[in-house]
Amino acid sequence: MASDAGFVEYVLEQLAPAGRVRAKRMFGEYGLFLDGVFIAVICADQLFVKPTAEARAAFPGLPMAPPYEGAKDYILVEDIDDAGLLCAIAGLTRDSLSGAAGGKK
Repeated sequence: MASDAGFVEYVLEQLAPAGRVRAKRMFGEYGLFLDGVFIAVICADQLFVKPTAEARAAFPGLPMAPPYEGAKDYILVEDIDDAGLLCAIAGLTRDSLSGAAGGKK
Protein backbone atom coordinates (compact mmCIF):
# COMPACT_ATOMS: atom_id res chain seq x y z
CA MET A 1 0.00 0.00 0.00
CA ALA A 2 1.48 3.32 -1.04
CA SER A 3 1.82 6.08 1.52
CA ASP A 4 -0.56 9.02 1.48
CA ALA A 5 1.02 12.30 0.33
CA GLY A 6 -0.64 14.08 3.27
CA PHE A 7 1.10 11.74 5.73
CA VAL A 8 4.46 12.40 4.07
CA GLU A 9 3.91 16.17 4.18
CA TYR A 10 2.99 15.99 7.87
CA VAL A 11 6.17 14.07 8.70
CA LEU A 12 8.22 16.64 6.75
CA GLU A 13 6.57 19.47 8.69
CA GLN A 14 7.31 17.73 11.99
CA LEU A 15 10.97 17.24 10.99
CA ALA A 16 11.51 20.79 9.67
CA PRO A 17 13.14 22.10 12.90
CA ALA A 18 15.86 19.41 12.57
CA GLY A 19 17.25 20.82 9.33
CA ARG A 20 16.72 20.72 5.58
CA VAL A 21 14.40 17.76 5.10
CA ARG A 22 12.99 16.38 1.88
CA ALA A 23 11.18 13.29 0.66
CA LYS A 24 12.07 11.46 -2.52
CA ARG A 25 9.79 8.97 -4.23
CA MET A 26 11.50 5.57 -4.17
CA PHE A 27 10.01 2.26 -5.30
CA GLY A 28 6.45 3.47 -4.77
CA GLU A 29 7.18 4.81 -1.28
CA TYR A 30 9.41 7.58 0.09
CA GLY A 31 12.97 8.03 1.26
CA LEU A 32 13.65 10.86 3.72
CA PHE A 33 16.79 12.97 3.60
CA LEU A 34 17.95 15.33 6.33
CA ASP A 35 20.64 17.81 5.27
CA GLY A 36 21.38 15.55 2.31
CA VAL A 37 21.73 12.35 4.37
CA PHE A 38 19.32 9.44 3.77
CA ILE A 39 17.89 8.78 7.25
CA ALA A 40 14.53 7.06 6.91
CA VAL A 41 11.78 5.61 4.76
CA ILE A 42 8.04 6.03 4.83
CA CYS A 43 6.20 2.87 3.86
CA ALA A 44 2.45 2.27 4.20
CA ASP A 45 2.07 5.50 6.21
CA GLN A 46 4.66 4.45 8.78
CA LEU A 47 8.02 6.07 9.55
CA PHE A 48 11.06 3.79 9.67
CA VAL A 49 14.41 5.33 10.70
CA LYS A 50 17.75 3.76 9.77
CA PRO A 51 18.95 1.81 12.83
CA THR A 52 22.29 3.34 13.75
CA ALA A 53 23.95 2.11 16.95
CA GLU A 54 23.65 5.61 18.41
CA ALA A 55 19.92 5.91 17.71
CA ARG A 56 19.20 2.44 19.06
CA ALA A 57 21.13 3.23 22.25
CA ALA A 58 19.41 6.60 22.71
CA PHE A 59 15.90 5.27 22.03
CA PRO A 60 15.86 1.66 23.29
CA GLY A 61 12.09 1.66 23.80
CA LEU A 62 11.25 2.19 20.13
CA PRO A 63 10.29 -1.00 18.29
CA MET A 64 12.20 -2.46 15.38
CA ALA A 65 10.35 -3.66 12.28
CA PRO A 66 10.99 -4.10 8.57
CA PRO A 67 9.46 -1.41 6.34
CA TYR A 68 8.50 -4.06 3.78
CA GLU A 69 8.66 -7.83 3.47
CA GLY A 70 12.22 -9.09 3.24
CA ALA A 71 13.81 -5.85 4.46
CA LYS A 72 16.11 -5.50 7.45
CA ASP A 73 14.61 -4.04 10.61
CA TYR A 74 14.48 -0.27 10.98
CA ILE A 75 13.45 1.77 14.02
CA LEU A 76 9.68 2.21 13.80
CA VAL A 77 8.60 5.64 15.07
CA GLU A 78 4.90 5.30 15.81
CA ASP A 79 4.35 8.67 17.54
CA ILE A 80 4.80 11.06 14.63
CA ASP A 81 2.94 13.75 16.56
CA ASP A 82 5.93 14.13 18.90
CA ALA A 83 8.05 16.56 16.88
CA GLY A 84 10.71 16.64 19.60
CA LEU A 85 11.21 12.88 19.38
CA LEU A 86 11.23 12.94 15.58
CA CYS A 87 13.78 15.74 15.41
CA ALA A 88 15.99 14.14 18.06
CA ILE A 89 16.15 10.72 16.40
CA ALA A 90 16.47 12.25 12.92
CA GLY A 91 19.32 14.53 13.98
CA LEU A 92 21.15 11.73 15.77
CA THR A 93 20.74 9.43 12.78
CA ARG A 94 21.95 12.14 10.38
CA ASP A 95 24.99 12.81 12.56
CA SER A 96 25.77 9.09 12.83
CA LEU A 97 25.50 8.54 9.09
CA SER A 98 27.25 11.75 8.00
CA GLY A 99 30.65 10.23 8.58
CA ALA A 100 29.71 6.86 7.09
CA ALA A 101 30.82 6.13 3.54
CA GLY A 102 27.91 6.59 1.20
CA GLY A 103 25.82 8.44 3.79
CA LYS A 104 25.38 11.55 1.63
CA LYS A 105 23.18 11.77 -1.46
